[in-house]
Amino acid sequence: MRIFDPHIHMTSRTTDDYEAMHAAGVRAVVEPSFWLGQPRTSPQSFTDYFDALLGWEPFRAAQYGIAHHCTLALNPKEANDPRCTPVLAELPRYLLKDQVVAVGEIGYDSMTPAEDAALEAQLQLAADHGLPALVHTPHRDKLQGLRRTVQMVRACALDPERVLLDHLNETTVREAKDSGAWLGFSVYPDTKMDEARMVEVLRAYGPEKVLVNSAADWGRSDPLKTAKVGEAMLRSGFGEDDVDLVLWRNPVAFYAQSGRLRLDTPAAGATFEGNSILRGTPGAPDVPAPVGS
Repeated sequence: MRIFDPHIHMTSRTTDDYEAMHAAGVRAVVEPSFWLGQPRTSPQSFTDYFDALLGWEPFRAAQYGIAHHCTLALNPKEANDPRCTPVLAELPRYLLKDQVVAVGEIGYDSMTPAEDAALEAQLQLAADHGLPALVHTPHRDKLQGLRRTVQMVRACALDPERVLLDHLNETTVREAKDSGAWLGFSVYPDTKMDEARMVEVLRAYGPEKVLVNSAADWGRSDPLKTAKVGEAMLRSGFGEDDVDLVLWRNPVAFYAQSGRLRLDTPAAGATFEGNSILRGTPGAPDVPAPVGS
């Protein structure tokens, strides 16, 4: 089974996760920029984070044979904070980077006028830079949020074929499918979809233009949920080709629209800007410092 996780926050995960993911068949990931769990206080904190997604995180992934790309944006939650919105002016220079395969996560959290403005602006940035868009549908009032999102997409310069509507569930999948966009499902303990529900959605609506992700982050989550969906599909009677379509070919097809997707893993160097994933001297075991040093 080959797996491309199209939405996972590896900044929040350990190198053990990368190792387990590779063993399960994961060979590529896309990491969307997102809310870190506490408020950022300036645009500069975004730019440091973006730099890490473009440099340190691909370096970490390469150590385990996984190709890493990212999507960059002002996320919906922080679109409401005037301390953060100036990052919109910084985004154009970042959207030129080779590792960036979409604008995202954009969309709605609380469906405020500030979120409307940020979504409209970033859909336009995606169109201007020839990039697809990864759109976060809200966790609350999901159907209303999906409808408002689709309305915004229809009014923008970006073709729905270049839009991925993410965090869908049974209440939103029909209208999302009717919009012409790609369909994203997060399989995440307790708060989103699970494997059994995902299989039923695939039975009802088919695997075409469906992407399944783990959305694993700093919360209670599981970076192997993509593999577990594939296993559940096989047990329920789907064929290996269906699994490959959902877990590999669909995410490849969507993000390839950026013209930047590279699935070959770069040679893993020993360090990135002088730092390694090891402690102490690169390649050497940890040695306690002398007492009094």
